[in-house]
Amino acid sequence: MPETWDYTLHIPNDLRAVTICRRTLRLILTMHGLIGLVDTAELLATELVSNAVRHTKGPAALRVRRSPEGVVWIGAWDTDPAPPEPPQPLGDIAESEEGRGLGLVMACAEYWGWQPSARFGSQGKYVWCELVAAA
Repeated sequence: MPETWDYTLHIPNDLRAVTICRRTLRLILTMHGLIGLVDTAELLATELVSNAVRHTKGPAALRVRRSPEGVVWIGAWDTDPAPPEPPQPLGDIAESEEGRGLGLVMACAEYWGWQPSARFGSQGKYVWCELVAAA
């Protein structure tokens, strides 16, 4: 059975927090022997956290956990309880730096979704994705 763990990084509404989240995620996965997931996980976390910081006014959080089944779950929480915009197919946005977030998540993750979540004393939502790690 794979090792399980759960980390949450609370961040301010500041675009610099995206880099802090990405580097923290790299460290978490590396320390747990999941270096093979780092590049994809960093890309997905960057998109999720960027959306949380850009499109809301409150604080946010990055949560990363590994399930007993070996799934790595990456979620970004923000203070806006409204659903995220539907993802655009990557072919429609390949040349753009903007608007690609959930399209990349949809293309690279095993599963993704969102759920309303009252966390940390505020209403909001988690937008999450899953990556399967080798045992």
